[in-house]
Amino acid sequence: MKAAVYKKYGSPEVVSILERPVPVPQKNELLIKVHASTVNRTDAGFRSAEYFVSRFFSGLFKPKFQILGCEFAGEVVETGDDISLFEKGDRVFGFDDDKFGGHAEYLTIKETKAIALIPDEMDYQTASALSEGAQYALNFIKASGIKPGENALVYGATGAIGTAAVQILKYLNVNVTAVANTKNIQLIKDLGADEVIDYLKEDFTLTNKRFRFIFDAVGKTSFSKTKHLMENHAIFISTEPGKNGVNIFLALAAPFMGKRKVLFPLPQTRKENIEFIKKIAEEGKFKPVIDRVYPLEQIVEAHKYVETHEKTGNVIIAIR
Repeated sequence: MKAAVYKKYGSPEVVSILERPVPVPQKNELLIKVHASTVNRTDAGFRSAEYFVSRFFSGLFKPKFQILGCEFAGEVVETGDDISLFEKGDRVFGFDDDKFGGHAEYLTIKETKAIALIPDEMDYQTASALSEGAQYALNFIKASGIKPGENALVYGATGAIGTAAVQILKYLNVNVTAVANTKNIQLIKDLGADEVIDYLKEDFTLTNKRFRFIFDAVGKTSFSKTKHLMENHAIFISTEPGKNGVNIFLALAAPFMGKRKVLFPLPQTRKENIEFIKKIAEEGKFKPVIDRVYPLEQIVEAHKYVETHEKTGNVIIAIR
């Protein structure tokens, strides 16, 4: 099978298209014929190992699993002897940031992992982008404890996580103020945001609104810059550790910080989260935003584009 392989950490150029054996499923695994995947911040982060701590999960000196692609959509073509939840021919999507594997023509995954049936009438490319941004956003939203009717601010609302966060928060009946760039203002309004602030034209920190939850979905603002926008007992969460790991230290100090706190929850990949994402997609309340589609052979270009930090939503890799 064709696969995008990286044997060392580094720039997008460390990835190359090679032939690899088709994996053989174990008794509790499925063999998936992959139709589409994505390149996202998770893939790029593990590939570059920009944050050294990622190597404790992926391999200290070189990658343990050399095929990236944490989310995927495809068809079940073979099942292990102990499989009971899926069968051959099922159209499935899922997320795996332990073994990855989506940047290849086939992958194996345990049926108990974060995998679900693709909603009826949804194509593989759209389904491939259902899980990464949404499951991260859902983890952080759950950790915030925000309730219906309360106010949330989503900074960086145009990425995979940000566009998912806006839609999930609105599904939960939260009042959403989103911060985005000029070209995406209408898009974010269409996703349901109650108010959109164009950061290229105005300073979002000057708004008169106050928020129960401030979510930095791109890691480009900070608690210190937004603390005055927080209500009493409000929560600040960022997807990134922040400069010199400040968000981690502030999270450790949260019990002593008073009424406004920083949390740095470690996302947990759970099957129940994927089932929830499937549910709201079936209800028409969540649809991943797609920016560009690259063939597998152009995966280096896809990585380069993701690293410009200018993508809107998701970058798709068409495997088939």
